[in-house]
Amino acid sequence: MWHKSHDPYLPAADIDDISMIQKHLHEIQSQIKYQVENNQRILGELQQIQYHVEGDLQSFVGAENDMFIVFISHFYHSPPKDDSDLETQLVLLEQDIKNQLRSNEKLLQELQRYHRMLRQHKNAHDPGKVDYPEGEDDKNDKPIVPAPDNLGDPSKVALPILVIACNRPSVSRNLDQIIKYRTSEERFPIIVSQDCGHGPTADVIRSYGSKVTHLQHPDLSDIPLPKKDQKFKGYYKIARHYKWALNQVFHKLNYDVVIIVEDDLDLSPDFFEYMSAMYPILREDPTLWCVSAWNDNGKEGLVMSDPELLYRTDFFPGLGWMLEKKIWLELEDKWPETFWDDWMRHPAQRQDRACIRPEISRTKTFGKIGVSRGQFYDKYLKFIQLNTEFVPFTQKDLSYLKKENYDEMFVRMVYDTPLMSVREVQQAQRPEEKAVHVLYTDKNSFKSHAKALGLMDDLKSGVPRAGYRGIVSFMYKNRRVYLTPPPNWTGYDPSWS
Repeated sequence: MWHKSHDPYLPAADIDDISMIQKHLHEIQSQIKYQVENNQRILGELQQIQYHVEGDLQSFVGAENDMFIVFISHFYHSPPKDDSDLETQLVLLEQDIKNQLRSNEKLLQELQRYHRMLRQHKNAHDPGKVDYPEGEDDKNDKPIVPAPDNLGDPSKVALPILVIACNRPSVSRNLDQIIKYRTSEERFPIIVSQDCGHGPTADVIRSYGSKVTHLQHPDLSDIPLPKKDQKFKGYYKIARHYKWALNQVFHKLNYDVVIIVEDDLDLSPDFFEYMSAMYPILREDPTLWCVSAWNDNGKEGLVMSDPELLYRTDFFPGLGWMLEKKIWLELEDKWPETFWDDWMRHPAQRQDRACIRPEISRTKTFGKIGVSRGQFYDKYLKFIQLNTEFVPFTQKDLSYLKKENYDEMFVRMVYDTPLMSVREVQQAQRPEEKAVHVLYTDKNSFKSHAKALGLMDDLKSGVPRAGYRGIVSFMYKNRRVYLTPPPNWTGYDPSWS
């Protein structure tokens, strides 16, 4: 147990767990290695540019402890010899260097933080020793002043939006809504990552000029697959693109969190307000690993007309979702070759963590034509209700969504409702009961009940869509219904898939 005099910025659980410190130091080491490689790439590109520039380009390369910082003193004074846009290249490289400097500062703060943690761990086993700043005499009574969290105020952290694009010129529909609804260009920078090399789509993206950062996936190579898997090639390419795009956001652009949307999504007016309010909850609750704007069972008639209603869910929803860098560092080395979203739903990745999702979706897909060839679109997706009201989530107390506040309350609320059969619910019996629950006991009864009540009936690693602790909440004939496992539920059965 730690004394109150220890660093208040460092929770006791963190300090006690030395393996956690070692894990984070390994992550920092990986980031430093990536930066060294990236700066060597920048240096190589600068050297190539020198051969094409008229005038004077001077570079100074300083090396200290294997960390490279590249300085550009001044640029060319006359037109380039060829038609290549060298000025654009130099601006991009300058931005790379600025990003590296910001990242280096963050890494330094992280290293200092874990250094303090290790010192405090050591002193915990020697309570009589006082830990002073390096270089100060033990007689000095000045205490250590802890550095603030390197992410600072969560309300000021940049939340970039990453648009995954390919060959849809209709990406403009999505981009127009992002630009319309975002409340700040600085807080919500737009990054469009385009795969496929589709010229008309690239032209549309470029037409937005400085309003977006346009990244183009460099690997457009074919993916050789057995004949039986050829029909899934699109899913392989999507997984490859996602990994590259997320690495760009987290490692090259050095953001700490990202909101991911695909190019065929409509957004609600409060999409950015919702994400802004959810970010502190995501950051503070270690039992959460994503925030999603999507309700898989969000069809009209299955949702309550309450745009403020939010839930925890064990099912990874996707379709407009927020991811932190610390989670990406877990996932990137084992990222799958295909079907990345179902892979995210495996227990090995989810690790009993949950996401936040709304009652009424903050996104809706308009892309019937795509890799999935309209799977679920005509039956479910086109009927999803998109929220149209603006909810000021950032002005509300959302602490109830944290696991320690949510679980007991939610479970008690659900099982305190009367038990009814599927037939009784379908026939709207006992109308005085405004909320009821229907019990399922195995995979087959779940699928049967879900289908009868109009829900999506598939399971991924045993988890039902939109479910939490096995419970699926929805509306049926203007009554709240919970499809539930027995009250003594202890966990999901991955064989239910």
